Amino acid sequence: MKRMSKGEILTVGLMMFSIFFGAGNLIFPPALGQAAGSNSIIAMLGFLVTGVGLPLLGITAIAMQGGKYVEFMNRKTYPWLATALLVILYLTIGPVFAVPRTGAVSFEIGIRPFLSADSLTMGQFIYSLFFFGATYYLAMTPNKLIDRVGKLLTPALLGFLVILFVKSFVTPLGDVLDATGAYITAPFSQGFQDGYQTMDLLASLSIGTIVVNAIRMRGVEDNKSVSKICIISGFITVALMAMVYGSLAYIGATSAGVLGHVENGGQLLAGAVNIFFGPAGNLLVAFIIALACLTTSCGMISGMAWYFNKLTNNRISYARLVQVSTLFSFVVSNVGLTQIINLSIPFLVAIYPLVIVFVVLSLFDGVIAWRYNVYRLAIDVTLVFAVLDGLGAAGVKFAALQSIFSAYVPFYDIGMGWFVPALAAAVLGWVVDSLRGAHARDAVTAE
Repeated sequence: MKRMSKGEILTVGLMMFSIFFGAGNLIFPPALGQAAGSNSIIAMLGFLVTGVGLPLLGITAIAMQGGKYVEFMNRKTYPWLATALLVILYLTIGPVFAVPRTGAVSFEIGIRPFLSADSLTMGQFIYSLFFFGATYYLAMTPNKLIDRVGKLLTPALLGFLVILFVKSFVTPLGDVLDATGAYITAPFSQGFQDGYQTMDLLASLSIGTIVVNAIRMRGVEDNKSVSKICIISGFITVALMAMVYGSLAYIGATSAGVLGHVENGGQLLAGAVNIFFGPAGNLLVAFIIALACLTTSCGMISGMAWYFNKLTNNRISYARLVQVSTLFSFVVSNVGLTQIINLSIPFLVAIYPLVIVFVVLSLFDGVIAWRYNVYRLAIDVTLVFAVLDGLGAAGVKFAALQSIFSAYVPFYDIGMGWFVPALAAAVLGWVVDSLRGAHARDAVTAE
């Protein structure tokens, strides 16, 4: 049995970081820092829980199942619900939101500063054409992702970020101003929800599978060894992400007095780079940010195509799925960054709690074992709150129901009303199956 060297494991960690670290990771931390101001540290702690901690849990959960997390979800929950959740998840992190956002962010930060107002539309169209052409090329050969991403693209990205962060700490943009909006009264919970927008927990379910498959292609077959490599690589990834997030938030926190409150984090980062390095810096950032977003784009397209190819029992080929999803992403990307962000929020608010609950429970599957009602009841209850929160984020309000929940459900007012009910439902599921004893075990065996 082949073993991977420390250098190879580091390469896997760098590949994982580069696929994770794309559009949302670049734009949301500086936007958080600007809005949170003097409360940036507290807000960033909340952001790190969902933006770093949960993705690590997702990678760990997949590693514990040997990369076969889809089958695990089908077995532990209702098959129809698992399929529906995974379809929505892969579409969200794929051609509907996350992948188009990679093209929009890289254009917003790297290309837009060089274009006049009347040439923005055509400029974005031409840039997106080249960007998604490169995405298609990389995604068509996923077995080469480790070499192309881990060894080539990631060091270039990290090198630029180090230069940017050193400059931002040595010569800050300006003073840190007071917090604004929800960051004044609830900076941690607002930061926690901001972390949803990175989509990294959702992406971890796809990236974890890509990494497991890539490791197996290197000749490592033993499940325990694969799991160990995944978890070590995951720690490398999240350590890098945490350092980068904190530095980006600092740039945002010091920018308000100089740049004002801008429309999105992409414009904020582009403005900061221009101040630090001038037009030459914008040229460099155009290249580096394109690489960062490209690695995420090809990784997400590859994961989505793999899932739907398997879901359709190979009736739709991997190549055709890559073609269609890349073309769709190209079209959506030209809608614009701010619009993509606004459209994605209700979906993320709805789907994130469901994924959080399932991933956290799956980490304790060795203890839960045959007690499937732990998963099913917790997901059922979470689904109710997730749908209501998603509708609320989309502007559909149920005033009477929300008033009741606000009065009696802990944490409901800060967008985490699902937490205590999901925990209670999981405990109830444990009690129900434990009382049924042999009958519950026999039912699971029959399935």
